[in-house]
Amino acid sequence: MKKLSFEKLNEFFAAVAAQKTLYLPVDNKVGKAEYKKWESGTEMSRALNTVRSAKDFFFPQTENLMEFKMSGKAVEVLDTREACEDFVIFGVRACDAASFNILDSVYLVDPVDSYYKNRREHGTVVTMACSRPAETCFCGTFGIDAADPAGDVTVWEIEGAYMLRANTEKGEALLASVDALLEDGCEKAVADAQAKTREIMKKLPLADFTTEGVGVGKTKELFDRPEWATLSESCLGCGTCTFVCPTCQCYDVRDFDTGNGIKRFRCWDSCMYSDFTQMAHGNSRNSQLERFRQRFMHKLVYYPDRNNGTFGCVGCGRCLARCPISMNIVKVVKALGGKN
Repeated sequence: MKKLSFEKLNEFFAAVAAQKTLYLPVDNKVGKAEYKKWESGTEMSRALNTVRSAKDFFFPQTENLMEFKMSGKAVEVLDTREACEDFVIFGVRACDAASFNILDSVYLVDPVDSYYKNRREHGTVVTMACSRPAETCFCGTFGIDAADPAGDVTVWEIEGAYMLRANTEKGEALLASVDALLEDGCEKAVADAQAKTREIMKKLPLADFTTEGVGVGKTKELFDRPEWATLSESCLGCGTCTFVCPTCQCYDVRDFDTGNGIKRFRCWDSCMYSDFTQMAHGNSRNSQLERFRQRFMHKLVYYPDRNNGTFGCVGCGRCLARCPISMNIVKVVKALGGKN
C-alpha cells in the first residue's frame, strides 16, 4: 500500500504522463465528465462517473480497420493499424472496471479481435474506489464492490491523500516508476474508507434490487411475456442506452469509396435501431417491441446462459440517468418478476 498526498497529485500525473499517455476524467463545458488526455494544468473531475464509459479506449466508437487500393482487377489490402502506444486511464470506477471482463469475454475468445487485444495489452487501468455513490448505482446487484474495484492499480481517496494498491504486474511497474512521490500507506485508513462506502451503498434506493426472475435458462419463460408490449411502447429507439452502456459491444462495418480506394470502418451500432443486422431480405426484428426485447434478453438471459451466469450489466446507472423516457434495465427486471 502506497500513499500520495493531494499536494503531489499534479506531480504524479506529470511523472506518469512523461512515460505514457495519461487520460483522466475532466469536466467539459456543460459540467459533464469525459476522459481527456492529461496536460499541465488539467484538473481531474470530481464527478462520480463519466458520461460515456472507459470502454472507448479498448473498443472505440469508430476505427479504421483497413483500406483497399484497386488497380484494374488487382486489389491491394492495406493494414492501417499503427503501433499502439502505452497509455494509462486514471479514475475508472468499479462498474467500468468490471465491464472490461465482459468485453474480454467477447473480443478475447477465438477468434481473438486483434484490434481490441492490442489496446488491452498497452493499457494500464487505475481505478478509483467510490466514496459518494449515486442514487442510480446498483453495481452491488452484480457482485461488484464499489469500495474495492479491480484494475491494475486501485486508488482510495482519504483525508488529504490517496492510497494506492498495485494489483497486477502492470500496476506494480507503474507505482515503481513514481516511487519517489509516494510514501508508505495505511491499510487501516483504506479499511475505514471502504466501510463508509459500503454503508452508503446499503442505503441507496436500489440497494435491495435483485435479478431474481431473470438469468440462466429463462428464455422460454420470458420471451413471450405480455409485459414486453407495455415496456417497449414508449421506447424511442434512440439508442442512447446502448451508447452510454459500458458493456454493449455491437458494431457495424462499413466501406467508404474515397475515389481512389476503399476505407473500411468499424463503428458502434445498436440493437435498438431498425436497420441493425440488416440483411439482404431485411431486418429480422421488424418491430420496436422485438428490438427492445432483444436488448434486455441479451443482457439478462442470453449472455448469462453463455457465460456461467454472469449478467451483461454492471449496474453503473448510466441508462437510468440518460434515457429520455426513463426506461431502463431496473424497470424491465422488476416488471418481469424481480423484487425491489
